[in-house]
Amino acid sequence: MTEDLEEGNLIFKTEAFLSYVVLSSWRDSIVVLKSCEKLSPWAENLQIVRRCSESIAWKACANPKGIRWQYTGKTPRSVSSPKWNDMKESRPSRNSQVPPDWWFEDVSILRIDHFVRVITAIKVKGMRYELIGAVIMHYASKWLPSLTKDGSGSGLVAPVDEGSNSSNSNGSSGSSWKGGLHMIVAGSKEDIIPVVQAKDQRMIVESLISIIPPQKDSVSCSFLLKLLRTANMLKVAPALVTELEKRVGMQFEQATLADLLIPSYSKNETMYDVDLVQRLLEHFLVHEQSESSSPSRQFMSDAKIYDGVQRGSNSNAKMRVARLVDSYLTEVARDRNLSLTKFQVLAEALPESARTCDDGLYRAIDSYLKAHPTLTEHERKRLCRVMDCQKLSMDACMHAAQNERLPLRVVVQVLFSEQVKISNAIANSSLKEAGEFHYQPLIPNRKTLLEGTPQSFQEGWTAAKKDINTLKFELESVKAKYLELQNDMETLQRQFEKLAKPKPTSAWSSGWKKLSKLTKITENNDVGSQMPNADQTRKTPRRWRNSIS
Repeated sequence: MTEDLEEGNLIFKTEAFLSYVVLSSWRDSIVVLKSCEKLSPWAENLQIVRRCSESIAWKACANPKGIRWQYTGKTPRSVSSPKWNDMKESRPSRNSQVPPDWWFEDVSILRIDHFVRVITAIKVKGMRYELIGAVIMHYASKWLPSLTKDGSGSGLVAPVDEGSNSSNSNGSSGSSWKGGLHMIVAGSKEDIIPVVQAKDQRMIVESLISIIPPQKDSVSCSFLLKLLRTANMLKVAPALVTELEKRVGMQFEQATLADLLIPSYSKNETMYDVDLVQRLLEHFLVHEQSESSSPSRQFMSDAKIYDGVQRGSNSNAKMRVARLVDSYLTEVARDRNLSLTKFQVLAEALPESARTCDDGLYRAIDSYLKAHPTLTEHERKRLCRVMDCQKLSMDACMHAAQNERLPLRVVVQVLFSEQVKISNAIANSSLKEAGEFHYQPLIPNRKTLLEGTPQSFQEGWTAAKKDINTLKFELESVKAKYLELQNDMETLQRQFEKLAKPKPTSAWSSGWKKLSKLTKITENNDVGSQMPNADQTRKTPRRWRNSIS
């Protein structure tokens, strides 16, 4: 079989066929690489997989203008395969330009290990990271049905995969794959991707995570979150899951609420995985902090302009994330198993500057109070501390003033902050109009100013003023009652001290007391015997009195 025996032997002819026929054709390179799935590890040892992968990568990275491209004429998406053997024929016209993703469908039929080899070779060739991320998303949509099943377990069906079919019936499987390849290469819309078992999907997810380009916008945040949902469902290696969470944190501001509602696949009692969203938010804040502390870029000539643009983009990203987190809290607050601590930690994770308005946070708090009616007064106050009453809009303040679920102290704070804002608005408008000396008359009084304001503003001001006046009247009444009770208490205390004070005693008073006692005793003893001598008895005290005096 070698050239030692005779020239043009089998090995030489096979090598020439691979080099000049198979590797020079796009379709034949994919067919041979697909056939190598049944010949592992022999095909790997003979370098056939490496050579086919490099051939496919070279053709995918080549200039598409040299490819003869033919459309079927039905729809722009249904196109025929490029003919690499007929490159010297007629050039494509201006109206039949080759799309940059012409090779996605053909590469997506490969097994995951061969697909990784092809993508790795394409990266070495220097293809743009946007196209590499796009082909990864296209491959995942073909082989991972759980990405399009809303993350439910029904997407994980487990029939026999293609490898087991090929081992049982080589002839039938080979013909079916060949026909399927021909249909894909010819531009048919039929899908020949087999359904993968759940155990094989774990390997696909791990492989896709490892080949995602490191650039920020190489893949969409929605795809990363769906991939993260599938990874948690399939129990992927924790190190890869952590890496994927960091990638999501880099572009967390691009996420949507539907993507964040990831079910909890662990033994947690909550319906949604709140801890996962907490980790994603932490990765986002770490990434934003590292970007803000990084040195300015060299291509910006003015450092101040760059700093302003960077701060503006960071603040906008944090505002979008704050709105997203508030919407997520409103959704998960309906879960009765969600603890107050988790809700509070997630709500306070963002800095205060990220929220210019706390209406979304108030809506989440109200939803949590509805779902948890057994909260104590202390827990309600603790829940409402995450909200700033001064950042509520007029509609939110009116709703909060009539909300019986809120603590009374929070309602008073809302009314007070609204009164302060209205007073400041009136003062600012008065100063502004006082400075305009031309074309606008001054507003004479406050009533005229309120008449020119919208109806909702007037109703809010009237309701707030009425509630504040009621509270003031009640406070004055309590003060008056307190002063009255205090005066009564002082009067009673003075009377008690006066009664409890001992009277002063002297020799004269004690002598008179003894004399009166002696007189009473004498009168009681001599009542019967000395009745006729009543006049003498009456004169006796007078004699004693004269003698004492």
